[in-house]
Amino acid sequence: MRYAMLICGDDREWTALSPTDEQDVMKQVYAWFERWQPAGKIADGGAELEPRNKAKTVRAGTDGQPVLTDGPYLELKEVIGAIVMLECDDIDEAARIAATWPLAAGMSAVEVRPVLSRE
Repeated sequence: MRYAMLICGDDREWTALSPTDEQDVMKQVYAWFERWQPAGKIADGGAELEPRNKAKTVRAGTDGQPVLTDGPYLELKEVIGAIVMLECDDIDEAARIAATWPLAAGMSAVEVRPVLSRE
């Protein structure tokens, strides 16, 4: 079954990293993928998202028409910064894999959700 691993954190912390620290973090991330890809647990290589200041949000306006705004404008400290799709037997296995994400104990939280299948 597929699970979405949502990497959440304060993107301002990420952009505040020095180039050396960013490079060190990315080495850990690449090592994580090298561990789980051969095991067949990565369903999709994933995607890193741009910071929240580059986001656009579409909401329903009071007249029911879509309203476009810059940014998410949610009063949240953490936003989704990356997504990785996992292929696991159950959510417990997906959560165990997510717990090995290199930033899980530091700058980010990792949320695991089953991907809805309508088949």
